[in-house]
Amino acid sequence: MASRDKVAESYSTHLIEGDGTLNEDELDNFIKQVKLKECGDSYVIVSIMGPQNSGKSKLMNHLFHTNFKEMNASLGMKQTTQGIWIAKCNDIKPCTIVMDIEGTDGKERGEDDTVFEKQSALFAMVVSDIVIINMWYNDLGRENASNKPLLKNVLKVMLQLFYLRKTTLMFVIRDTTKKAPVKILEHNLRRDVQKPQAEDFEYACVLHLRTPHMYMIVEVVTLCNYEDREEEFKEQVASLRQKFVQSIAPGGLASDRRGVVPADAFSLSVKTIWKRIKENKDLQLPAHTIMVATIRCEEIAKEKYSSFVANQDWLELEEDVKSHIVPDFGKKLSSMLESCLSIYDKEVIYYDASVVSTKRKQFLEKLLQYFPISFGDAVFSVTARGCMKQSVKRFDELCKDVTIKQANWDSTNIRLQFSHDLDLHNLKVQAAKLSELTTLYESKLEEALSSHVQDLLEQCGDDTWPAIRRHLHGETEKNVYRLYYVLSSFEMREQDKEDMLSKLKHYGRKLVERKAKYEARKVLGRMKERFAYTFNHDNESKPRVAWTENEDIPAITITAMTSCLKLLSVMAKIRLDDEDRSDIIWDTLVHWLLDPQTNTAILQDPLASTTWEEVPTSLTLITPVQCKSLWDQFKSETHYIISQATASQEAHRQVTSLSGTMTSLSNQVTSLSKEVTSLSDTKDKLHQDVLAGTFGSPAALGVARCIRHPE
Repeated sequence: MASRDKVAESYSTHLIEGDGTLNEDELDNFIKQVKLKECGDSYVIVSIMGPQNSGKSKLMNHLFHTNFKEMNASLGMKQTTQGIWIAKCNDIKPCTIVMDIEGTDGKERGEDDTVFEKQSALFAMVVSDIVIINMWYNDLGRENASNKPLLKNVLKVMLQLFYLRKTTLMFVIRDTTKKAPVKILEHNLRRDVQKPQAEDFEYACVLHLRTPHMYMIVEVVTLCNYEDREEEFKEQVASLRQKFVQSIAPGGLASDRRGVVPADAFSLSVKTIWKRIKENKDLQLPAHTIMVATIRCEEIAKEKYSSFVANQDWLELEEDVKSHIVPDFGKKLSSMLESCLSIYDKEVIYYDASVVSTKRKQFLEKLLQYFPISFGDAVFSVTARGCMKQSVKRFDELCKDVTIKQANWDSTNIRLQFSHDLDLHNLKVQAAKLSELTTLYESKLEEALSSHVQDLLEQCGDDTWPAIRRHLHGETEKNVYRLYYVLSSFEMREQDKEDMLSKLKHYGRKLVERKAKYEARKVLGRMKERFAYTFNHDNESKPRVAWTENEDIPAITITAMTSCLKLLSVMAKIRLDDEDRSDIIWDTLVHWLLDPQTNTAILQDPLASTTWEEVPTSLTLITPVQCKSLWDQFKSETHYIISQATASQEAHRQVTSLSGTMTSLSNQVTSLSKEVTSLSDTKDKLHQDVLAGTFGSPAALGVARCIRHPE
């Protein structure tokens, strides 16, 4: 699918297939190979657009020393580049990545199939710093041949994006002659590009009070014919190559770096942009830039948070504070926080400043929230114990001061009452603190489980419940351990600790059960959605555009229905304790719903029951009789999709049959035409023989007599 041939330091790969499929794994591997993530914002993206067979790949290979596939003229004029290819330039700094875009106006796609042309043009304009428009000199005066429709699309895209940084449009005019009026060509192109057209720019100019020249740089370059003047062509390309050296320096082709996506988010940016283009969504680039910054800043903050809580210095400080008041605690912790935030600041330096600032505040808040969990309650316990000891000690001292030597007074009973009151107050405060802890950890467990469990239940496959069990166990154990760690500093009975930990475990389980019951109520809708998608897409998730004779509709229907039945089976029962691989529910549904005719001899229908065999009612989400009812409704509501596909296939079959008949008749007509032509040729030859006087053959003599005496 993709090649990674190495020409010096140049790597290339097939970024987007001709059918619009983005090769995500190839993109990630390409970024790794060329070490793009190390570049920060010091990198440039260059793309080339133009008509098919206009020499785009050849130009890129000479200009950037890449290895894009070039057209073999001896095999005829046909499509060479399909989709979009991407490669790293050799010996150019900063790091320069080039994209070779499939040519426009190709016979392979036809004149009506311009969807990919528009999608690829939009993609190139959004992603690229520099866009090369490849044009033939002889086509400049024409409408379609000069690529004016593509240029118009490019300008419309620029209209959507002009409030960001400037993009350089470089027009490369190919096969110019020595007499070509280069200055006039350049003037006309600049005029056409920078002159605002009322239909395209009026609205934008009213809103933003800006004109096209404010958001794009126009460069015009001419190149001679490669075949006729090869050496001169290479010299011109070498001169052009120098324009791309240090292109991000002031005055360079890509000097405006506003809105540049940092290199470590380039993969995420490309995937998101192409997805939105394919989905035909409005592409607002500022929102996209902020979205990329948001995702990356959150990822970086998460990494730094994990590193902080696992740091050895922090762990030692956390352990010390459980047993005593640590001198200079605030100073030590502040230093750790400052170091952690400094690392975050370095890694997010290239992202949108407002997003960086917002996520930094959230990151700091998360760190600060962690501390009360880790040591705030421990400090409370240590302080409470210290205060009680100090209070009792102070009570004894005061009792000595007020004791009258002559009186036989004993403060023991009063001291016991005082200690008892202190204990009661301490227990009351501690109970309130423990209640806060319980609420806090239940909230954390709910946050960790809720959305992830919902996602797993929506996917519904063989691994759904095993995945839920793993996630529930992992998150529960993590939060139980943290709670146990905090409780270890409290003076409380072990049984009370165990009860609190057990309650937290039970809470997580009940949370998952509630989520499963909620999702089970939506199972019919999920089944219909899954059927529609599975039925209308092939194994590679590509849409089935036409229902031809090659499509086995009954087999496709069975596949789609089996997938939906799996969803119903998964949602029928809570399986948080079920480690058994066998599944009675699935087997029953398959036998009684997918092929009910085979069960006519069996008198008792297991799906008429309100309970599953060996399944407690508390774990049942959908009863057998409910499954049967849902399945009947599901088949009724999906019948239309199947009938439409069948009708479409039958219509296609009739058209194909009619086409075959027409072809057969056409062949017969062609055959008769050939026979008539052959007879005509024979007559003409005989006539020539007569005129030439060659009357030797009887046939010739007969023709001669006919000519002389036509009656």
